[in-house]
Amino acid sequence: MRLSDITHPNQLHGLSIRQLEDIARQIREKHLETVAASGGHLGPGLGVVELTLALYQTLDLDRDKVTWDVGHQAYPHKLITGRYHDFHTLRQKDGVAGYLKRSESKFDHFGAGHASTSISAALGMALARDMAGDDYKVAAIIGDGALTGGMALEAINHAGHLPNTNLLVVLNDNEMSISPNVGAIPRYLNKMRLSPPVQFLTDNLEEQFKHLPFVGHSLSPELDRVKEGMKRLAVPKVGAVFEELGFTYMGPVDGHNLQELIATFKEAHNHTGPVLVHVATTKGKGYAIAEKDQVGYHAQSPFNLSTGKGLPSTKPKPPSYSKVFAETLIKLAEDNPKIIGITAAMATGTGLDKLQQKLPKQYIDVGIAEQHAVTLAAGLACEGMRPVATIYSTFLQRAFDQIIHDVCIQKLPVFFCLDRAGIVGADGPTHQGMYDIAYLRCIPNMVLMAPKDEAELQRMLVTGINYTDGAIALRYPRGSGYGVPLMEEGWEPVPIGKAEILRQGDDVLLLGYGSMVYPAMQTAEILSEHGIEATVINARFVKPLDTELILPLAQSIGKVVTLEEGCIMGGFGSAVAEAIMDAQIPASVMRLGVPDVLVDHASPDQSKAALGLTPPQMAERILSTYPLEKPVLTR
Repeated sequence: MRLSDITHPNQLHGLSIRQLEDIARQIREKHLETVAASGGHLGPGLGVVELTLALYQTLDLDRDKVTWDVGHQAYPHKLITGRYHDFHTLRQKDGVAGYLKRSESKFDHFGAGHASTSISAALGMALARDMAGDDYKVAAIIGDGALTGGMALEAINHAGHLPNTNLLVVLNDNEMSISPNVGAIPRYLNKMRLSPPVQFLTDNLEEQFKHLPFVGHSLSPELDRVKEGMKRLAVPKVGAVFEELGFTYMGPVDGHNLQELIATFKEAHNHTGPVLVHVATTKGKGYAIAEKDQVGYHAQSPFNLSTGKGLPSTKPKPPSYSKVFAETLIKLAEDNPKIIGITAAMATGTGLDKLQQKLPKQYIDVGIAEQHAVTLAAGLACEGMRPVATIYSTFLQRAFDQIIHDVCIQKLPVFFCLDRAGIVGADGPTHQGMYDIAYLRCIPNMVLMAPKDEAELQRMLVTGINYTDGAIALRYPRGSGYGVPLMEEGWEPVPIGKAEILRQGDDVLLLGYGSMVYPAMQTAEILSEHGIEATVINARFVKPLDTELILPLAQSIGKVVTLEEGCIMGGFGSAVAEAIMDAQIPASVMRLGVPDVLVDHASPDQSKAALGLTPPQMAERILSTYPLEKPVLTR
């Protein structure tokens, strides 16, 4: 059978092992061909090809439900659920999403871009099934990296307390999330070795006891204790842990042996209650280059399939914000041993892997555990350390309560560095950094700042390290900076709450925040061509806002436009409008930013154009709202 002919996963039913192996080969070919051409997540999907085929051969996907944790390992799932012919549009505007998306396919039972959600969602589906008196199967596939997240452990705790609720959890154990996993749970899994089945031991033991004279069934409680003792002796440690938590444990199973996988899944479906099948896989399986470099090939930009190397760029790019951040932090940390960089399993993405290599004692990776990362930082701050919690904007959302409860209420000097703030592109709505301005500025004892370029990022890093009167947060975008000159050392901090004027004009006041400062300058140049002269301010801080500078200008000019790369509701523009209103200044305020919509996957430039956030679009909107009120001088 050709992969291109599969439009429904139930077409896998009845296929031989040899046929499934051929489909697995075709999936890897299509997977590699697509990611090499357009970029995307590579290693995770290659590692679960056989797992997907084996599980789906044992399920009826017209009825049964499957949740994936996280969705970027589900490319094989997409290829056998009717998206083969559109797969070349992966992560492109209006194309196939990089994660599961309920609106994209009826087979995407639950969407997820953040880790550790699958077991909770699957358990909810299973409970709903039981309440409705139905009997379909529910399975959750979770990577061992996602198992470090507290939410997954909470779900396991709950599921283990429901012995009559049928739920299959498939643990995809490849010893990796993006980077190698950290913590006690992955260490348990790394100790696992294939072990012989033990069911025959307990079954035969029970039969022997039943035939003892004068015993029969009278030793049932004692027999149960003996059986469990035998299982703990024979089952690997981690299996005993899951069984103590209420799961039937099966495995570990070779995740690339279709026959063994199918037999195990069939057996798992016959058990009552929660079952965990432990599957050992190889990240990047089938592509030797990705198998050897599992961190580097977790996700890739377009690359040469034969060499594995990225495609040559047409022109050199300035360094990324993440790189400038990491190199500056290292130099600061070399002079200050109290600086501790903290990541939640995103060392390479945030650049903290460079800190780990240079100053390993000043680096902490907590795994996929943002809540723990924030409270850990609070504890470090209590003892005089300078914790730098470096977390993507979208992932810091997961620790909102800890920011309030453990950091800000106690006025602890934790420095939050929010990478990927704003529009991030192809990963779509689960990863857009849209909300950090709004969800942080409402919290007391919190300072918020954003640099206009990579040189100002360096200065703000010094500002954040030096600030000890509570929490402070720095947001910066994904991708390259502007190529402005950088200093090697001697950075001056930015005065807290002080903005700067970049351009002066009497007709309209443009207030740019962070990544929208340069677009504000470009917008001002377009307005100038139409006879409107703008004052442009680099706000630098949304909290505290530089009202000493902004309010008199708003009063004198009367027309204010705010520009931000984040949600308008509750964002930077709202802060400016509130300040103007509170000061009873009769000025008109226009807020430019992301409206109340979810930003779908596309390139950042495409998203900005769709949202009306390019300089020509913003200039046109300003011109239509504030038409020229003075004659244009002509010769």
